[in-house]
Amino acid sequence: MVKAVRGMRDILPEQTRRWHQVERSILATLASHAFEEIRLPLLEYTELFARGVGEATDIVEKEMYTLADRDGDSLSLRPEGTASCVRALQEHGLLYNQTQRVHYSGPMFRYEKPQKGRYRQFYQIGAEAYGFAGPDMDAELLLLAWDCWHALGIQDRLRLEINTLGSSKDRAAYRDALVAYLEPIQGQLDEDSQRRLLTNPMRILDSKKPETQALLEGAPRLPDFVDAESREHFEKLQQLLDQVGIPYRVNANLVRGLDYYTRTVFEWLTDDLGAQGAVCAGGRYDGLVERLGGRPTPAVGFAVGLDRVVLLHELAEPKTAFAPADIYICVLDESLMGTAMALSQRLRSHLEGQRIRINIGGGALKKQMKRADAAQANWAILLGDDERDLGSLTLKHLRNAEFGQQRLVWQQALDQLND
Repeated sequence: MVKAVRGMRDILPEQTRRWHQVERSILATLASHAFEEIRLPLLEYTELFARGVGEATDIVEKEMYTLADRDGDSLSLRPEGTASCVRALQEHGLLYNQTQRVHYSGPMFRYEKPQKGRYRQFYQIGAEAYGFAGPDMDAELLLLAWDCWHALGIQDRLRLEINTLGSSKDRAAYRDALVAYLEPIQGQLDEDSQRRLLTNPMRILDSKKPETQALLEGAPRLPDFVDAESREHFEKLQQLLDQVGIPYRVNANLVRGLDYYTRTVFEWLTDDLGAQGAVCAGGRYDGLVERLGGRPTPAVGFAVGLDRVVLLHELAEPKTAFAPADIYICVLDESLMGTAMALSQRLRSHLEGQRIRINIGGGALKKQMKRADAAQANWAILLGDDERDLGSLTLKHLRNAEFGQQRLVWQQALDQLND
């Protein structure tokens, strides 16, 4: 038997119902903040991610799924959405002298070690704003995420950490100072940190190894390299978060793993999912549009890891009931199947959002009623010759015995089914 590729997984119908609930909630919150949807391709030229994400990042060095097409072009499945979003907006002339507030969703792909909450095909919803240079947009995005957590009832399971990286110049100066500090003790670093010292040394600050963190205690501090303008930007952001009541912690070691970040960076973290604590992360990337061939454009955004949000939602609401059907039509005679299908269409047009299922495969009424109960339907409609001839519906409430079984004219039946 052929099985799913390692790190890829099937999301089965029972799970998918929860996924839809989470996605609908987040997308509704995005709409309430006036963000508009953009849809992006799964495949891009590899060059886009090498230039945008950074050739020295773990993603580009060892995690991308890359292939050559028949024309010999190098293509990659998208490992993240921001570079694609910049490319799309720039290609279609939507950035110059304009502001944009957009969101996207869908699968991303990275060759990582699979574990709970981390997959090689994973799902994100991203929100990004272009043309806004001030800390007010940073705060608006954090407020947007805060509203998402409240809508899902998981706000108490998440905490916000923020930091500032300063300008690109500040970041480069700090990088040099950090390398100078670490090179003499390189042999004491863990294996990953030794590799990163040559490629992306600021990621060493994110190391989860206690021995490496101990070595960093005497390292240069990033805040000491941040220019006055960036410090002011960060202070104003904190003031806005205080004013709207969003709790946060400043983490001077928070740097994020992608090369394009400048100034504000942030993560929403949880302690409820083991090692996979980052649920939503982002920051400001004012130089990325220019890096990808456009004009200088301020930008800020975040990505929500849906796989982990769904796990948190399941912890918050473990007993959420998801019924496959709301109404089940029992067909008392095989000759009435066409009538049942026409009835189901008529009901769908009058009962918006109700899930209506017709009994398929025949069977006695008792067997059909068992199927209706297994589908967790609230109502069963019994369709026989009398109902067809009289233009009425016989309803039976499967969760309320007091209602019993009643034959009702069309409008009365609709009123009952709507309740």
